[in-house]
Amino acid sequence: KVRPPARRNPKPIQQTLLQSRTEQFSGAAMTNGRILAYGLLGLPLAFAALPIYVHVPRYYAETTGMELAVLGIILLGARLLDAGIDPWLGWLADRVSRPRMVAIALLPFAIGFVALLNPPAEYAASWLLGSLALTYLGFSAASVAYQAWGADIGEDSVLRTRLTAAREGFGLLGVVLAAALPAVLAASLSEGIARLSWILPPLLLVAAITTFSRVGVGKPILAAAQPLLPSLRRVFADLAFRRLLAVFVANGIAAALPATLFLFFVADVLQAEAASGPLLALYFVAGAASLPLWVMLSARRGRVFAWLLAMGVSIIAFAGASLLASGDVWLFAAICVASGLALGADLALPAAIAADLGERQGQAGACFGVWNFVAKLNLALAAGLSLPLLGALGYVPGGSAGLPALSFAYALLPLAFKALAAALLWRWRHSLEI
Repeated sequence: KVRPPARRNPKPIQQTLLQSRTEQFSGAAMTNGRILAYGLLGLPLAFAALPIYVHVPRYYAETTGMELAVLGIILLGARLLDAGIDPWLGWLADRVSRPRMVAIALLPFAIGFVALLNPPAEYAASWLLGSLALTYLGFSAASVAYQAWGADIGEDSVLRTRLTAAREGFGLLGVVLAAALPAVLAASLSEGIARLSWILPPLLLVAAITTFSRVGVGKPILAAAQPLLPSLRRVFADLAFRRLLAVFVANGIAAALPATLFLFFVADVLQAEAASGPLLALYFVAGAASLPLWVMLSARRGRVFAWLLAMGVSIIAFAGASLLASGDVWLFAAICVASGLALGADLALPAAIAADLGERQGQAGACFGVWNFVAKLNLALAAGLSLPLLGALGYVPGGSAGLPALSFAYALLPLAFKALAAALLWRWRHSLEI
């Protein structure tokens, strides 16, 4: 009898399954339809983020009569708590199925959002804190796992940039809807914001079904059972990631201050509260329209070059905002368009660089947990420091006192942080272009 020749170096069954599964979700299989299906879930997440971070301060100040100092302290506390759990959520996302983590997080996110924009007549402060905590928990868990999921299914830098651009592009569409719908749903902005909350659950359901049915799970998670603190130390041991975070912090504060004070500025400095929705929509439409241009430019000249150019555009566009006064709506609209064009780069490019660094470390979830922690810390500091400061300087929403301080905090202070971010990015440009 002749024995069949023995196979040399046979592959274990688990390795064969891993290879076939990875090949199934490789870049070649990532069609435009699947890229768009992945990005679609970003629409309802961003749809809710705009009211949470932009509308809530003025909404609660007007509808509940809450003092700015109290409101600022609650927002700061809730956002610090929210930011503090992100590194743990990122660590968790490296050890469980990321799609499953996203699915579980969507329920508290939807419930908390509806409660947040429908406060009772009494105990508004407690209601705000509790509903924010529930919304933040669901939103943060879903966002961290969703971003890490995108890093999994993207097999190279170009594909990760396209996936990030799709996610942020749909996110901008969600923001535009959230900005425009309150004026359509009701005559008053406050009532329109309350009705806006009931749009999220069906919108979230449709987007989630589409994303989960079309997008694969990506590479199986093979992270070692490393404790939280060593995992975070490994994240911060990456010099390039630390430098990227420093740029992101400066640039994020420059964006968080205007986001927190936008409605106050439009209503009290420009005296055009009714135009706040269309102006927000104009800003985000310009950002969505610019996304393909920034993606193409980054593919040709590099993401750092494109991001630097966007920062320059933003500084030039926003420099004149402090000179505006009552009635200068059209001038402010031009500023919204110009600064909105730079927004697309801010949303897509740094997150794509972070995705590359996370995959290089083999723990994209931990990296995005730290990333989202820093992003929310920026928003927390913007609300927790600027609102009490404006109150101390005599600014009262709806009044005429303290308007110069409002213009300074909204327009001039962000420019200093934006210039710092550009200087750091230029200095470290060679270590951040992967």
